[in-house]
Amino acid sequence: MQRVRKLSTLTALILLTSSSISVSANSENEIKSNAKASVDFNLRYETVDQDNTAKDASVLTLRSRLNYTTASYSGFSGIVEFEDSRQIAGVDDYNDTVSNNTQYSVIADPETTELDQAFVQYKRDKLTAKIGRQVITLDNHRYVGHVGWRQDRQTFDAVTLNYAALNNLKISYSYLNKRNRIFADVKDLHSKDHLLNLAYNTNFGQLTAYSYLLEVDEGTSNGLDTFGISFKGKKDNFSYFAEFATQDSETAGTDYSTSYIAIEGGYSFDAITIKLGAEILGSDKARYGFSTPLATLHKFNGWSDQFLGTPKEGLVDLYASVSGKAFSGSWTVALHDFSADEATDTVDDLGSEINAIYAKRFSKHYKAGLKYAAYSAGDSSAGKVDTDKVWLWISANF
Repeated sequence: MQRVRKLSTLTALILLTSSSISVSANSENEIKSNAKASVDFNLRYETVDQDNTAKDASVLTLRSRLNYTTASYSGFSGIVEFEDSRQIAGVDDYNDTVSNNTQYSVIADPETTELDQAFVQYKRDKLTAKIGRQVITLDNHRYVGHVGWRQDRQTFDAVTLNYAALNNLKISYSYLNKRNRIFADVKDLHSKDHLLNLAYNTNFGQLTAYSYLLEVDEGTSNGLDTFGISFKGKKDNFSYFAEFATQDSETAGTDYSTSYIAIEGGYSFDAITIKLGAEILGSDKARYGFSTPLATLHKFNGWSDQFLGTPKEGLVDLYASVSGKAFSGSWTVALHDFSADEATDTVDDLGSEINAIYAKRFSKHYKAGLKYAAYSAGDSSAGKVDTDKVWLWISANF
């Protein structure tokens, strides 16, 4: 009954928005004619096969997202967006992370219907301000992202200020008081987070400095403070990236400090791009690993999601990738080799992984893809097992 009520509510909202579109399209009022609505769907089949006692998992889900953007008036505008994720055709043998079917392997796509975004925006000259529920992404998503790969993407209840102080300098600040995570609203977290990001463009690339001060608002001390700097650029066929950060954590009176290092180089020729890189999420004496809780974690350290949380021994990820074009689509193959940053007598080799993806757009509105991840475990005491994951999807947007 609850699901029916949720779907009925969403249907009513779609009809209401469609009516608004009709009025807008036929109105001579300039303000209303600039308003717009959009809808997109993502139908995805996912399987997980792990070498442990959990049953193999599979699920077919449909994510629907409805967006309405108002016209701009005196610099003010707004967005309202709803998101719904459903299991389809009875294919639902999986652990959805909210205590359903825990005998299966995890696929983090629980059923949910929720308000994805709802904010008011003000733009004038070099200043843009937003207040409300919103998507926030910074740089390459390593620290702050929307986790858009999952069906229920991550948003934040926040106030955000973006200011172009100079032609080459951009300043971004956000205060977050709620993290609307990917596990439906039952696992959302209230917070007191400060995000400061400064980006300066030079003749050789972009230099970025940042400060991310995070705290879950649960009545106990749990600060996670990260300060860092990065540089990325491109010259002719070469691309380059380097980053360094330090992190201090205080939880229940226990203090930890560690660091982060990333370096990557790329070369493109014809339709092929080759990249080599290393990412080191440090450890404090094998007691605490560098953490990025607001990141789009699926993008980093292998698509099988073995390292969504950094091991307490830290993580060294040496990787190589090759990407290109074929049959009007794009493909990528990547290899990862994982090891501990601070090895112990029992944990050093953290395994390896192969990733592959092919995606193709059909006309203006449709896209389909196939994706594969195969993780081979290292030291048994690290708690990892061999894992294979496959995804097949088709999406549409209008």
